[in-house]
Amino acid sequence: MKFTISGKNIDITAGLRAAVEDKIGKLEKYFTPETEVMVTLSVEKERQKIEVTIPVKGNIIRSEQVSNDMYVSIDLAAEVIERQLKKYKNKFRAEQQAGAASLRTDFIDKDTGIDEDEIKIVRTKRFDIKPMYPEDACIQMELLGHDFYVFCNAETEEVNVVYKRKGNTYGLIEPEY
Repeated sequence: MKFTISGKNIDITAGLRAAVEDKIGKLEKYFTPETEVMVTLSVEKERQKIEVTIPVKGNIIRSEQVSNDMYVSIDLAAEVIERQLKKYKNKFRAEQQAGAASLRTDFIDKDTGIDEDEIKIVRTKRFDIKPMYPEDACIQMELLGHDFYVFCNAETEEVNVVYKRKGNTYGLIEPEY
């Protein structure tokens, strides 16, 4: 695995670099040697955050973990990524057969004991999508008490999603074709 480690408001010490390469490096058994891993460590007040992004052809495996100790955050991120890999192995297997993944074949072929049927859609909602501006969609989302809201953007006439972000801010998801 090839690591790219960067820091925001933190110096990347040899100890931190070693901890990242050791903990995340244990996941090397799942990936091919040329797999790139982007790691960003950041500190805001008491929050020690790690963001790990592993692009796998057609997908992105990502974990963002926050704690009051950077080494704990690193451990948590490694655990989450390993869980994601095991959980979505069947999806990666299908893409591997199509020649579109950089995961090791011995991992993909091995049975992890996790049932394929673990993801179950238990409810379907249908609703009218009315054209509105993103700001109006944010207001509607707040009125409903939801964390996201799907709407038809009155400016672009495309389906968009607004969502709540940390720090009482909002995000907008637009389709890219």
